[in-house]
Amino acid sequence: MPQPRFLCDEMLQRLGRWLRAAGYDTAIATSGSDDRALVEQARDQSRWLITRDRHLARFRNGDSRVVLLGANDTPQLAAELSERFAIDWLHRPFSRCLDCNTPLVPATLDQLEQVPPEALSIERAGWYCPTCDKVLWRGSHVRRMRHTLENFARGDWRIATD
Repeated sequence: MPQPRFLCDEMLQRLGRWLRAAGYDTAIATSGSDDRALVEQARDQSRWLITRDRHLARFRNGDSRVVLLGANDTPQLAAELSERFAIDWLHRPFSRCLDCNTPLVPATLDQLEQVPPEALSIERAGWYCPTCDKVLWRGSHVRRMRHTLENFARGDWRIATD
Protein backbone atom coordinates (compact mmCIF):
# COMPACT_ATOMS: atom_id res chain seq x y z
CA MET A 1 0.00 0.00 0.00
CA PRO A 2 1.49 3.39 -0.96
CA GLN A 3 2.40 5.81 1.79
CA PRO A 4 0.19 8.89 2.13
CA ARG A 5 1.50 12.15 0.71
CA PHE A 6 0.76 15.35 2.57
CA LEU A 7 0.42 19.09 2.05
CA CYS A 8 0.57 21.08 5.29
CA ASP A 9 -0.85 24.56 5.29
CA GLU A 10 1.38 27.39 6.50
CA MET A 11 0.12 27.05 10.11
CA LEU A 12 1.47 23.48 10.23
CA GLN A 13 5.01 24.01 8.96
CA ARG A 14 6.55 22.36 12.04
CA LEU A 15 4.36 19.29 11.68
CA GLY A 16 5.32 19.17 8.00
CA ARG A 17 9.01 19.17 8.87
CA TRP A 18 8.50 16.31 11.34
CA LEU A 19 6.67 14.34 8.64
CA ARG A 20 9.61 14.97 6.30
CA ALA A 21 12.02 13.90 9.05
CA ALA A 22 10.07 10.64 9.29
CA GLY A 23 10.43 10.17 5.53
CA TYR A 24 6.98 11.18 4.29
CA ASP A 25 6.58 13.12 1.06
CA THR A 26 5.26 16.36 2.54
CA ALA A 27 4.79 19.66 0.76
CA ILE A 28 4.46 22.76 2.93
CA ALA A 29 2.41 25.73 1.75
CA THR A 30 4.16 29.02 1.30
CA SER A 31 3.10 31.97 3.40
CA GLY A 32 -0.05 33.64 2.11
CA SER A 33 -1.16 30.73 -0.11
CA ASP A 34 -4.72 30.98 -1.37
CA ASP A 35 -7.07 28.42 0.21
CA ARG A 36 -8.61 27.35 -3.10
CA ALA A 37 -5.16 26.94 -4.63
CA LEU A 38 -4.11 24.69 -1.72
CA VAL A 39 -7.16 22.47 -2.17
CA GLU A 40 -6.44 22.25 -5.91
CA GLN A 41 -2.74 21.51 -5.27
CA ALA A 42 -3.66 18.70 -2.88
CA ARG A 43 -6.09 17.26 -5.43
CA ASP A 44 -3.73 17.63 -8.41
CA GLN A 45 -0.77 16.10 -6.53
CA SER A 46 -2.80 13.37 -4.76
CA ARG A 47 -1.92 14.76 -1.34
CA TRP A 48 -3.85 15.03 1.90
CA LEU A 49 -4.21 18.70 2.83
CA ILE A 50 -3.59 19.00 6.57
CA THR A 51 -4.88 22.16 8.23
CA ARG A 52 -6.10 23.72 11.46
CA ASP A 53 -8.00 26.38 9.48
CA ARG A 54 -11.73 25.75 9.75
CA HIS A 55 -12.35 28.28 6.97
CA LEU A 56 -10.15 26.33 4.58
CA ALA A 57 -12.39 23.29 4.99
CA ARG A 58 -15.25 25.17 3.28
CA PHE A 59 -13.29 25.15 0.01
CA ARG A 60 -13.06 21.41 -0.21
CA ASN A 61 -16.39 21.04 -2.05
CA GLY A 62 -16.95 17.49 -0.89
CA ASP A 63 -13.26 16.59 -1.36
CA SER A 64 -12.37 14.41 1.59
CA ARG A 65 -8.65 15.14 1.03
CA VAL A 66 -8.81 18.05 3.47
CA VAL A 67 -8.04 16.92 7.02
CA LEU A 68 -8.91 19.38 9.77
CA LEU A 69 -6.88 18.94 12.96
CA GLY A 70 -7.93 20.45 16.28
CA ALA A 71 -4.79 20.26 18.42
CA ASN A 72 -2.71 23.36 19.16
CA ASP A 73 0.88 22.19 19.62
CA THR A 74 3.10 20.11 17.35
CA PRO A 75 3.28 16.95 19.50
CA GLN A 76 -0.51 16.83 19.88
CA LEU A 77 -0.97 17.54 16.17
CA ALA A 78 1.36 14.60 15.46
CA ALA A 79 -0.72 12.42 17.80
CA GLU A 80 -3.97 13.46 16.13
CA LEU A 81 -2.58 12.87 12.63
CA SER A 82 -1.25 9.48 13.74
CA GLU A 83 -4.74 8.45 14.81
CA ARG A 84 -6.10 9.28 11.37
CA PHE A 85 -3.32 7.85 9.21
CA ALA A 86 -1.42 5.30 11.34
CA ILE A 87 1.79 7.29 10.77
CA ASP A 88 4.99 5.28 11.14
CA TRP A 89 7.32 7.92 12.59
CA LEU A 90 10.28 5.64 11.82
CA HIS A 91 9.18 5.08 8.20
CA ARG A 92 12.41 6.30 6.52
CA PRO A 93 14.01 8.74 8.95
CA PHE A 94 16.07 11.56 7.45
CA SER A 95 15.64 10.38 3.87
CA ARG A 96 14.19 13.74 2.71
CA CYS A 97 15.45 17.28 2.86
CA LEU A 98 13.71 19.05 5.73
CA ASP A 99 13.78 22.33 3.80
CA CYS A 100 12.50 21.32 0.35
CA ASN A 101 11.22 17.71 0.63
CA THR A 102 13.61 16.32 -2.04
CA PRO A 103 14.78 12.74 -1.43
CA LEU A 104 18.38 12.80 -0.21
CA VAL A 105 21.18 10.87 -1.88
CA PRO A 106 24.46 9.66 -0.36
CA ALA A 107 27.12 12.37 -0.47
CA THR A 108 30.14 11.79 -2.67
CA LEU A 109 33.68 11.89 -1.28
CA ASP A 110 34.10 15.36 -2.76
CA GLN A 111 30.90 16.55 -1.09
CA LEU A 112 31.98 15.09 2.26
CA GLU A 113 34.90 17.53 2.23
CA GLN A 114 32.32 20.21 3.14
CA VAL A 115 31.46 18.39 6.38
CA PRO A 116 33.30 19.46 9.54
CA PRO A 117 36.07 16.93 10.32
CA GLU A 118 34.77 16.40 13.88
CA ALA A 119 31.38 15.32 12.46
CA LEU A 120 33.05 12.82 10.13
CA SER A 121 35.02 11.36 13.04
CA ILE A 122 31.67 10.23 14.51
CA GLU A 123 30.21 8.87 11.28
CA ARG A 124 31.94 8.96 7.90
CA ALA A 125 28.74 9.45 5.93
CA GLY A 126 26.68 12.30 4.68
CA TRP A 127 23.73 13.04 2.46
CA TYR A 128 23.20 15.49 -0.31
CA CYS A 129 20.14 17.45 -1.38
CA PRO A 130 20.38 17.99 -5.14
CA THR A 131 17.71 20.72 -5.01
CA CYS A 132 19.20 22.83 -2.20
CA ASP A 133 22.77 21.85 -3.11
CA LYS A 134 23.48 21.14 0.57
CA VAL A 135 25.53 18.43 2.25
CA LEU A 136 23.98 17.12 5.45
CA TRP A 137 25.40 14.93 8.21
CA ARG A 138 24.21 13.39 11.45
CA GLY A 139 25.05 15.87 14.14
CA SER A 140 23.59 16.25 17.63
CA HIS A 141 20.43 17.87 16.19
CA VAL A 142 19.72 14.66 14.23
CA ARG A 143 20.20 12.59 17.39
CA ARG A 144 17.63 14.77 19.22
CA MET A 145 15.25 14.59 16.27
CA ARG A 146 15.63 10.79 16.09
CA HIS A 147 14.75 10.59 19.80
CA THR A 148 11.62 12.63 19.10
CA LEU A 149 10.65 10.34 16.20
CA GLU A 150 11.20 7.33 18.48
CA ASN A 151 9.04 9.01 21.15
CA PHE A 152 6.30 9.61 18.59
CA ALA A 153 6.53 5.99 17.37
CA ARG A 154 5.90 4.82 20.96
CA GLY A 155 2.96 7.19 21.39
CA ASP A 156 5.02 9.42 23.70
CA TRP A 157 4.14 12.83 22.29
CA ARG A 158 7.13 14.83 23.53
CA ILE A 159 9.84 16.70 21.65
CA ALA A 160 13.23 15.37 22.86
CA THR A 161 15.56 17.93 24.33
CA ASP A 162 18.72 15.82 24.63
